[in-house]
Amino acid sequence: MRRKLALFLALSAAFQVGAVHAAEGEAPAGPSRTFTGEDLFRLSGVTDPQISPDGSKVAYVRMTADVMSDKEVPSIWLVDVATRQQTPLVAGKGAHRSPQWSPDGKRLAYVSSDGAEAPQLYVIWLDSGRSVKVTGLPDSPGSIVWSPDGRSIAYTMRVPGDPMKLGKAPEKPEGATWADGLEVIDRVVYRADGGGYAQPGHDHVFVVSTEGGAARQVTFGNWDDTGPLSWSPDGRVIVLSANRRPDWERDSNNTEVYAVDVAGSTVTPLTTRNGPDGGAVFSPDGRHIAYLGYDDVNRSYENNELYLMNADGSGAHSLTAGLDQSIEAVYWAGNSQLYVAYDDHGKKRVARVGLDGTVRTVADGLTGGTHYDRPYTGGEFTVSKGGRVAYTSGSTDAPADLWVDGKRLTDLNANWLSAKSLAPVRKLPVAAPDGRSIDAWLVTPPGLKPGQRAPLILEIHGGPNSAYGPAFSTDVQLYAAGGYAVLYTNPRGSTSYGEEFANLIDRAYPGTDYDDLMASVDAAIADGVADPNNLFVTGGSGGGALTAWIVGKTDRFKGAATQKPVVNWISEALTMDMTTFTSRYWFDKKPWEDPMSYWQRSPLSLVGNVKTPTLVIVGGEDYRTPVSEAEQYYAALQIRGVPTALVKVPGASHGGLTARPSQSAAKAAAILAWFDKYRVK
Repeated sequence: MRRKLALFLALSAAFQVGAVHAAEGEAPAGPSRTFTGEDLFRLSGVTDPQISPDGSKVAYVRMTADVMSDKEVPSIWLVDVATRQQTPLVAGKGAHRSPQWSPDGKRLAYVSSDGAEAPQLYVIWLDSGRSVKVTGLPDSPGSIVWSPDGRSIAYTMRVPGDPMKLGKAPEKPEGATWADGLEVIDRVVYRADGGGYAQPGHDHVFVVSTEGGAARQVTFGNWDDTGPLSWSPDGRVIVLSANRRPDWERDSNNTEVYAVDVAGSTVTPLTTRNGPDGGAVFSPDGRHIAYLGYDDVNRSYENNELYLMNADGSGAHSLTAGLDQSIEAVYWAGNSQLYVAYDDHGKKRVARVGLDGTVRTVADGLTGGTHYDRPYTGGEFTVSKGGRVAYTSGSTDAPADLWVDGKRLTDLNANWLSAKSLAPVRKLPVAAPDGRSIDAWLVTPPGLKPGQRAPLILEIHGGPNSAYGPAFSTDVQLYAAGGYAVLYTNPRGSTSYGEEFANLIDRAYPGTDYDDLMASVDAAIADGVADPNNLFVTGGSGGGALTAWIVGKTDRFKGAATQKPVVNWISEALTMDMTTFTSRYWFDKKPWEDPMSYWQRSPLSLVGNVKTPTLVIVGGEDYRTPVSEAEQYYAALQIRGVPTALVKVPGASHGGLTARPSQSAAKAAAILAWFDKYRVK
């Protein structure tokens, strides 16, 4: 009850914070025009746009927040490209997602759940609107894809296995109540953030008739076969991604493209190099396979390149070696054109790539995602047979809507956002101490007058190999509504600026990215907006680590909020969900071989310098930067007598810290309350 009361009070504060700060000493004349925590329940966004084969229609997943269940609820909608008419296709109780068009464009497959049972695969006939449940599965299907003749659908699903058994308990007397039996864990990666502790078993490929009936398992073995999946035009072969080596658990990044014979289940490797290869797609004529990957040399970051090979795996070569950006998705349009997405200076683009490696941009400014708390780059797209591109795009003023070839088809938030005064966002020129140009964006409180300064919040992205951009952010809007200017940047180590820029922090993070962040703050002060006597700092994950690092290096900030941080690289490397990652890609040796290298880059090593009042925030089920990281830092601050508090978000994972709208609003309110406590009035 105490926990529920605390959450209610924080949420109430979040709903009111904008109005309180926007009109100090003056009662509002009506509904608040500033952005409030309550507005998180009004947001809608477009995800997973799937254009029909002929390009005339788009099915997409609409994400809306349900105030009664406090969850984001996905439903499937259909849009006519010519008329922009929208039709709800699959909605109502539960969650409905992953629409996929049949080859003839007359049916749509999707995954749906009523919330009580495992999600199942369905097919809907668009002419009649009737749907049929194709599967009755114990677990959710993934990576669904139609066969070329429209008679079958392939998907991936976990096949349960038997756990390791060590000994046995005595026989339990009839009617006795005993404790649960032992849980024996023997997998290298035994838990996943957002997924919990791994259940025995492996992911494999299945094929089911679109007319119903029992599904047939196509792949087997003690490893995971993953999607996306792609059929050969003759329907005889499916390509997938997997690591089928004996040491696959300790070398999980070394995946290959495999071809599986659908009839006989014979599996043939098509790639063999050291590095991740996947996302393979057959060309319409079946002669070529496009796929994504890179040569893994154990650096913290590598660009994903677009590769082309013959259907038998021969002749593999990169088409984008000359493009210093990382490719994220690939589609064919005809046999000689490929469409890909990549981030460039904080913005996502769609480009057409010829088989000769020529690259031409066809769409720009993609944004998107299911969480709106921070302004990460994002966005999705698909391509029709004729090359028509459907994609998601938004702005700093609203979440993503649906676009086709530069034409906007939805405007989901226009009505209610028109009554809101959102904080303006503009690009801020920043030069790092070494002369490099650093992209940054400055957000000012609504109504801030020219020449007037405001307290500044430096918001730092995670990753650290990721990027912010000119995208909608609820945290940013809530902070600005609270009377703060907000500065967010892409310091060295950020993606979308090329491989060299991202690897400036290879084996050196945290490090000189600190200098970039301080230069950005100085630029905001020089711009005339930031109050140099009212500086605050926050960030999540990698940004949480940098927040803790910053307050150990300088006392210039009045308050800090480190969210889901890494503070001790030794403990993080041995307790995170991807246990083989940190010691391989961010350090040269294992923690026990060179503990001082880990310690010297750990924010905890600087805690003796900290004087800044620092709030510590973490999800209660965070397995990426585990709860113990936040608790170590909180304990150290308490021992030193530095003002601090520990905020746990119940049930939240690392990636889902703000998945529940109430908790997202409450978290932002807690940060604002902490900063207000130390703000110089």
